[in-house]
Amino acid sequence: MSSNKARQTRIVIVEDDARLRRVYAEVFENARNCAVVGSFADGASAISGAPPLKPDVIFMDINLPDTTGVACVETLSPLLPDCRILMLTIYQDSDVIFNALAAGAHGYLVKPIMPREMIASVETIQSGGAPISPSIARKVIDFFHRTPRPASESPAPDLMLSAREQQVLDHLVNGLSQKEMADNLGIAISTVNTYVQRIYEKLHVRSRRELIAQHTPGRNQA
Repeated sequence: MSSNKARQTRIVIVEDDARLRRVYAEVFENARNCAVVGSFADGASAISGAPPLKPDVIFMDINLPDTTGVACVETLSPLLPDCRILMLTIYQDSDVIFNALAAGAHGYLVKPIMPREMIASVETIQSGGAPISPSIARKVIDFFHRTPRPASESPAPDLMLSAREQQVLDHLVNGLSQKEMADNLGIAISTVNTYVQRIYEKLHVRSRRELIAQHTPGRNQA
C-alpha cells in the first residue's frame, strides 16, 4: 500500500473559488495515480502551507484574493525547485502569459478546463512536457516567429550569444528550472548557472522576469 502511494503524483490546488477547488480535488482523487495533498484559497496560505507538503504539481489560479498567481509562483518556485506549477486562468494576454512563465510556471491552461485535460496535463508534465492550451501555444509560437530586428538594431558582436547560450536562453524563456536545463543539456547545474549569468550580462538584465519582459511583444513600443 505505501509503495503504491509513493508512486502517486502529489497535487496541491490553489483556487479561491470553493466550488472549483472541490471539483478539481474530485477529478484528481478519482484519477488512478494522483493524490491531492492540499488545497488553498489564497496566496498567503499556499506560500506557507504548500512547501511542507512537497507537492509534485501545483495547479495555480492566476486570480487570488490577496495576490496574483504569478507573484505566488515567483515565491514558491525557489522553495519547491522540483515542483511543476500549472497556471489556471481565463486570461490569454501575452504579458500575463510571459510573466507567468518568467515567474517559474511550467504550463498554462485556459478555463474552463475539462477533467480529462487536467489529468492529461499531469501526465504530460510528469513526462517532461509543458501543458499549454492550444490558443496559448499559438501565442507562444507567434512570439518566437516575430519579425527579426533590423540589422541596425542587431547586438554588437561581443553581445552575441553562443550556440549553447542560445539553448539556455530558449529554456529560460520556456520556463524550465535550472535542474531541468541541466538534465536536458547534459551539463551540471553550476554550468547552467554560469551560462545564465553570461546571458544576463550580455542582454543587460538581472533576472528571468526582466529577460522575459524584454522579449515580450509590445513591451518596447511607445
